[in-house]
Amino acid sequence: MDITHQADAARAASRTLAVTRREVKDSALGAMADALMAHEADLLTANAADVAAAREAGTDEWLIDRLSLTSKRVADMADGLRSLARLADPVGDVVRGWTNPNGVQIRQVRVPFGVVGIIYEARPNVTADAAGICLKSGNAVLLCGSRSAERSNQAVVAALREGLERSGLPVDSVQLLPAGRDASAALMEARGKVDVLVPRGGAGLIAAVVEGSKVPVIETGTGNCHLYVDATADLEMARDILVNAKTQRPSVCNSVETLLVHAAIADKALPVLLAAMKEKGRHRPRRCGVLCGLGRCRTGRAGGVRRRIPHARSRGARRRRFRRRPDPHPRAHHRPLGDDHHP
Repeated sequence: MDITHQADAARAASRTLAVTRREVKDSALGAMADALMAHEADLLTANAADVAAAREAGTDEWLIDRLSLTSKRVADMADGLRSLARLADPVGDVVRGWTNPNGVQIRQVRVPFGVVGIIYEARPNVTADAAGICLKSGNAVLLCGSRSAERSNQAVVAALREGLERSGLPVDSVQLLPAGRDASAALMEARGKVDVLVPRGGAGLIAAVVEGSKVPVIETGTGNCHLYVDATADLEMARDILVNAKTQRPSVCNSVETLLVHAAIADKALPVLLAAMKEKGRHRPRRCGVLCGLGRCRTGRAGGVRRRIPHARSRGARRRRFRRRPDPHPRAHHRPLGDDHHP
């Protein structure tokens, strides 16, 4: 598949975005949010077709939950864009700077990448989130979503592009590539056309992009959300937090995956906590462990998965291993730049 035309259009749009003032970008984000709400019925209709096709294909319910849109989720997408508009403009921000003894000024300044490619799984809300973040940071974006969310993504992008057009910014600042592996493969091959790729999804997707891309990749983590119950914890509160963090919406990436309990309270806490999970059916932490505090640990079993909790004494070794190297240019010799040095 050839994505040259779309990549060239994105490049042209990125040159406009790179010099667009904050108030114009923020206005565009508001217009995009308004367009999503105005086309809510179209979004829900398209999403219903995707969900029906997924159910017919035998897709797991937790994946269908990720795919599904509701009126509230559409409103949350619009609110997310409006929240971005309230953030400071990152473009031109001076991260740090100093003046050398010879008077030469050194500055690290945030600038846009240019064209960003994002490959992601069946999450229609990511379409709006990614487009908004790229616009706020002055970048054009090429979106490559899952085939299972193709209709939903098309409806979302059509609304976003309408908002861009109303605000006077290039509509090609946000483009959706055809769904499927051919488009994602073409995106990974588009060195010189695309400046950076961001994979958003599970470990398999991230690994495939990192290993197969000729374009620089910003690698994201798959996550492993922990809940730690200390010896002094309120057990009733711990139970309520665990139930909420795992069962409210198990499909999201910040759902708790590991339960870690201090040894001093383990015999009392684990039966209560695991019983609470049992009441909720299959919603149990993927890992369950007892932390003994002084270099010893023992594993527990939850959901048929048995994993060893890392040895406590090894953590200090890891910290030493990744200790930062000395700064070759100590700050003592630098004079920080004042506000008058900002662009």
